[in-house]
Amino acid sequence: MATTSGAGHPLPYDTYREAIERETHRFAEAVRGADPAGAVPSCPDWTLAELTRHVGAVQRWFSALLTRRVQEPPRSREVELGLPEHERDLADWVAAGVPGVAAVLRDTDPGAAMWAWGEDQHARFWARRMLCETLVHRVDAEQAVGRESDVDPDLAADAVDEFLVNLPYAGLFAPGVTKLRGDGETVAFRCAGTGEEWRVRLDPDGFRLLPLAGGGAAPQPPTVAVGGAAADLLLLLYGRRSYQEAAFDVSGETAVLDRWVAHTAF
Repeated sequence: MATTSGAGHPLPYDTYREAIERETHRFAEAVRGADPAGAVPSCPDWTLAELTRHVGAVQRWFSALLTRRVQEPPRSREVELGLPEHERDLADWVAAGVPGVAAVLRDTDPGAAMWAWGEDQHARFWARRMLCETLVHRVDAEQAVGRESDVDPDLAADAVDEFLVNLPYAGLFAPGVTKLRGDGETVAFRCAGTGEEWRVRLDPDGFRLLPLAGGGAAPQPPTVAVGGAAADLLLLLYGRRSYQEAAFDVSGETAVLDRWVAHTAF
């Protein structure tokens, strides 16, 4: 599978650190007082308690990886979680982990070389990934309890980029990705209002995120294009929205987009 080249650049490291803290507290606020057994429609196999445990566990695991500056894939995901006795206390447990996560991120050189499952083999990969995980699951939690959700457009656009940059490497836990192929078709994701665009080409041996067009040459029209606000595109990529909704402007061969959706569950 070819290497990828993102449409944008990661945000400043401190932006991730500060946004993780905000998003984690927003997540905890959403689930606090809610029925732990309540369903999470966007994560059909999970209850709110399971979603909350996942968010807190992932943050603690990522923090452990950063603390150890791992140089090869870890053989175990076991870390000391300190889970509360009662599920009703899980929201406070998630919030209580914020100072520890913040301390690890502050003490970490974002440019330090370390293993990561995605493209960027540096510590900053994990901060960016942690934010994306927390942000999307915060929306999951808010929707599960009937709250309106909003996503900062800059964070959303960066999370779109992060998803597309790393998707080719996600086959270990998203096996459908390894079967996403084509005959040169291109899928364009267009961010309304900013003009940002990401193009993915489906080739017989896999797929790749194309670099930005340069030199002033007009790019060839994509096979299919889907446009929308950054937050909507992000939730579309994560399977939380359908391109058939009115929020999206779609043109071209939707069968190619259907193939994309079928193989990119994350």
